[in-house]
Amino acid sequence: MKFQQADVQIIKKVVRYRGFFRIDEYHLRHPLYQGGYSNLVKREVLERGDAVVVVPYDPINDNVVLIEQFRVGAMHRDYSPWLLECIAGMIEPDEQPEQVAIREAKEEANLIIEAGMLIPMLQYLSSSGGTTEQIHLFLALVPNIEASGVYGLADENEDILVRLMPRTEALALLEQGKIHNAATVIGLQWLALHYQRWQTIEGVNGEL
Repeated sequence: MKFQQADVQIIKKVVRYRGFFRIDEYHLRHPLYQGGYSNLVKREVLERGDAVVVVPYDPINDNVVLIEQFRVGAMHRDYSPWLLECIAGMIEPDEQPEQVAIREAKEEANLIIEAGMLIPMLQYLSSSGGTTEQIHLFLALVPNIEASGVYGLADENEDILVRLMPRTEALALLEQGKIHNAATVIGLQWLALHYQRWQTIEGVNGEL
């Protein structure tokens, strides 16, 4: 990249809202490709921290675990606000992404996952034009998954239905446009590209 973070001139930063999330207002200038600096730019940025997303995959039976839950941000769309998603959670201060993956798998799907079962997929910015959030995606190799039931933390108003399904069914739902969560779309597409690597017991044992 031609420019780096140090090239941005932050003139002023103001906290405009502090609640479940935080909104900061930035006044800044940035360098231009043809020389010089931009005019003063004012932008509001949602500060919500980073998150972890986990795709539990059973390479022996070729199954995945997805969860279904209500999402307020989907209420005004022409599909149900109960979305099919991957397990996910926010990274708390002093937590590592792997710790969050293990915690959320237990809280949201009653799955016991150890650090050695986690395969890093990728990291990406969820919406870099308006939020600092970075998503850390993991594949969790869980041979012979048995998952069902309703889980979640009552004090966080979670009501989460666990759905175990063949990988091919999850990809068919993706193809049919029935997956509306970006991290889930990305996680399933990554799995579609790489699943064969994990489909033998020898391959699983060689990585765990």
